[in-house]
Amino acid sequence: MKKILLIDDEQDFGVLMKSFFAPKNYEVYHALTLSDGMRILDEVKPDYIFLDNNLPDGLGWGKTEYILVNHPTAQLNLISAYQVPKTSASSFRILEKPLVMEELNKIIVE
Repeated sequence: MKKILLIDDEQDFGVLMKSFFAPKNYEVYHALTLSDGMRILDEVKPDYIFLDNNLPDGLGWGKTEYILVNHPTAQLNLISAYQVPKTSASSFRILEKPLVMEELNKIIVE
């Protein structure tokens, strides 16, 4: 079973992601803070990571380099509702909130 880690302080967004991916046979983990997210990341080693930038305990995107170096097989997806640069690379994507479910289907490769 593939694993998804969502690091986002919006509880409702976590419920939405779980309800979207659970029927597709994905195990979804949700961290509400950056520190919890980084702990879960190293414990679970997810296949897909959705990382919000603006978190209560720091800027999520500041952990991008750590994630890319230490979890190179995970697909990193950076998300934010504010000032999203229109760029992506093969090792990560940048997504703007609100996310569109069809866009999530394109990201997750079964």
